[in-house]
Amino acid sequence: MNDDNDEKNRPPAAVPLREAFWYWFRLGFISFGGPTGQIAIMHQELVERRRWISERRFLHALNYCMVLPGPEATQLATYIGWLMHRTPGGIIAGTLFVLPSLFILIALSWIYMAYGNVPAIAGILYGIKPAVTAIVVFAAYRIGSRALKNFVLWLVAAAAFIAIFAFHVPFPYIVLAAGIIGYIGGRIAPDKFAVGGGHGTAGKRYGAALIDDDTPTPPHARFAWPRLVRICIVSFALWLGAIGTLYALYGWEATLTQMGWFFTKAALLTFGGAYAVLPYVYQGAVEHYGWLTATQMIDGLALGETTPGPLIMVVTFIGFVGGWVKEVLGPDSLFLGAALAATLVTYFTFLPSFVFVFAGAPLVESTHGNIKFTAPLTGITAAVVGVVLNLAVFFAWHVLWPEASAAEPFAGRFEWMTLAIGIAAGIALFRFGVGIIPLIGACGLAGLLYTLAKPLLGA
Repeated sequence: MNDDNDEKNRPPAAVPLREAFWYWFRLGFISFGGPTGQIAIMHQELVERRRWISERRFLHALNYCMVLPGPEATQLATYIGWLMHRTPGGIIAGTLFVLPSLFILIALSWIYMAYGNVPAIAGILYGIKPAVTAIVVFAAYRIGSRALKNFVLWLVAAAAFIAIFAFHVPFPYIVLAAGIIGYIGGRIAPDKFAVGGGHGTAGKRYGAALIDDDTPTPPHARFAWPRLVRICIVSFALWLGAIGTLYALYGWEATLTQMGWFFTKAALLTFGGAYAVLPYVYQGAVEHYGWLTATQMIDGLALGETTPGPLIMVVTFIGFVGGWVKEVLGPDSLFLGAALAATLVTYFTFLPSFVFVFAGAPLVESTHGNIKFTAPLTGITAAVVGVVLNLAVFFAWHVLWPEASAAEPFAGRFEWMTLAIGIAAGIALFRFGVGIIPLIGACGLAGLLYTLAKPLLGA
């Protein structure tokens, strides 16, 4: 017993980069469950079991990542990797968090485009679509239960829903307006825009950590203006080099170039996670550019839910389908062109996440204080609830009336079986807390059985 206490009172030995590499490599394949599940996995491994970082320092890093646009779990992995092993550690952690999902989604997207009309595949997707709708409704509920703490924030959420649903206001304008409301509200009524501790408190101890509460900030993590300038120059060069190459090879209006530009903008607007930015991605990818259809967008979200990695990886599917449909490398190279588009979209989506961590984390580490200016984030998060609810309505409309259009919103047949699967999925989520992967698997099986039985039933 005393030996165990002595062991816990001693911090672990220094972790070599090679050992950290294999941990981040493994994490990329098991990071299911969205940001909440991914953060829980990292907490269990890094704080509780391995003790590479203390609870307080872990939550300190997480609070910063929550303020940033972009996938917070990916940024948290990048932050901790950077804190432990400088910039190479951050690049390794962030890249390996995303890379397995990139390869898996490219493979699944190819199966979808090449064999999506096969009855078995179509049947599985038939059942998954209403499950995705239920998942989005549940996401709106989860975000709302944490974010909408008073009547003022409920009003912000309602206004955001009306703006995007009734008036089709672009998502960036909603984010900007919500941020301004939060900023002003934080000054006039700060109690209405205070941020709660949604991720728990930092009071629990699991023993001495390698990076403990009182561990001095390492030299590479201290803020310095020359270092910040160098990071900004290198990051801008990486972005400009990629977008400039596409422009030189294909021109500005080419599909690949426009994908790079569009998803750069999308990466800067992902406040509130993937569900929040999906309406903006839909407006651009489906309505403006025509890279994929609304039905394919829903299918892509379903595939994103079933793979490890951040949910925003649905953009990989969008890039693949857009590259395939637009034949970016010609009709004889559909797969290569689609895979290239998927990879480029992923690159432009995640590059800003690395920049935000490498540029801003030294400021956070140097203070070890609370993040300031959180009132605008509170306003944005409230607006996100309304935006995500609109997304759920949009998905439900398309899966229940698959033949409808904007001109005839309730035309064609109504899918009663889809409604039944969706209601069952909602009960499973809200009442029984069923996990995302089992839920999608069960709904996919139900859709497959129904599709195979339809000819026998004469439907």
